[in-house]
Amino acid sequence: MKIKLALLFGGKSVEHEISIISALQAYMSIDREKYDVIPIYISKDGEMYCGESIGNIDEYKDIKKLLSKSYTVTMARTDGRVEILRTKTKAFRKPFVDYVDIAFPIVHGTNVEDGTLAGYLNMLGLPYVGCDVLSSAIGMDKYIMKAVFKDNGIPCLDCKLYQSDDFNENPGLIMLGIEKDFDYPVIVKPINLGSSVGISKASDRAGLENALEEAFKYSKRVLIERAITNLTEINCSVLGDSQSAEASVCERPINADEILSYSDKYLGGSKSSKGMASTQRVIPADISAESTAAIQEIAVKAFKVLGCSGVARIDFMIDNESGKIYLNEINTIPGSLSFYLWEPKGVKYKELLNKMIALALKREREQQKITYAFDTNVLSGVSLGGTKGAKGAKL
Repeated sequence: MKIKLALLFGGKSVEHEISIISALQAYMSIDREKYDVIPIYISKDGEMYCGESIGNIDEYKDIKKLLSKSYTVTMARTDGRVEILRTKTKAFRKPFVDYVDIAFPIVHGTNVEDGTLAGYLNMLGLPYVGCDVLSSAIGMDKYIMKAVFKDNGIPCLDCKLYQSDDFNENPGLIMLGIEKDFDYPVIVKPINLGSSVGISKASDRAGLENALEEAFKYSKRVLIERAITNLTEINCSVLGDSQSAEASVCERPINADEILSYSDKYLGGSKSSKGMASTQRVIPADISAESTAAIQEIAVKAFKVLGCSGVARIDFMIDNESGKIYLNEINTIPGSLSFYLWEPKGVKYKELLNKMIALALKREREQQKITYAFDTNVLSGVSLGGTKGAKGAKL
């Protein structure tokens, strides 16, 4: 009997469209001999949809039309199994759609990749592919991520955190503080976004003000760090879990501007996007063997430090003047799941997806050995005052 797998994608995120591309790339490659795949699209307002056309990338050229011929669903746990249920049913039609054995979230950005969706699946008791709630949340928050990595001896650039309320109240004071802590140029980043959204470089006071205003459109907190003026960007993927993990080959993405932009990453100079697979890149990266080995070692360490599972992509910067390597950020659900970094190692996309699902099932077996509840009679003597509510209640 095949394993029933729910493929979840979309969500309330500025990276919504990239999630659709990444997920439907995977949808076409998941092993149909092992898995019965049920695509579930999460709209920008958080509703989940199923339907015959949900797995067809061409249908997303007109999402409004696609949703009109699809139906909304939810998931619920009943009698020890998770079910997909229609939220609206016609007369004499049962809400039951199908059972689910495991979920495969391929989502990017806030409200989904940041642990939100993982928490929902945890509450359902549904095994899922990828990072757990904690590693997802830390990986999404660039400030906390840097703090954890630095505490574990992983090289990251120094940074400072700033709040939108403080900036709105007194932008001049905030900028004076930044100028006191950093020399120009600086990089301004929203704290919790990927795909280079809202990130910009500032070389003077006017540029800084514009960069802050742009970043605060996407997050209430922004990160400031010095800009490396002569850098090489290198990315490396990691596959595994906290017990065992391996690094992919490294890549050097080719960016049109000084910062690898959303367009560089996903549009690749063409009108039809193929996700991160369309980015112009050099694979393997044209850097020294020593730098390659160092980056791969740091990438695996960072992956394990956060307790990641499945596939992540870790982005690095090499300061070409000092030769120092810095970890820039981790992507706990990378665009296109970084399959292009594994193919040079002989791992085909279908095999990569199989390995990720196997890791999720392994985690589920391990968690079943953990005790999450114990018998207690604490409720037997509790009184909350009957119909009068909690007044006078004693615990």
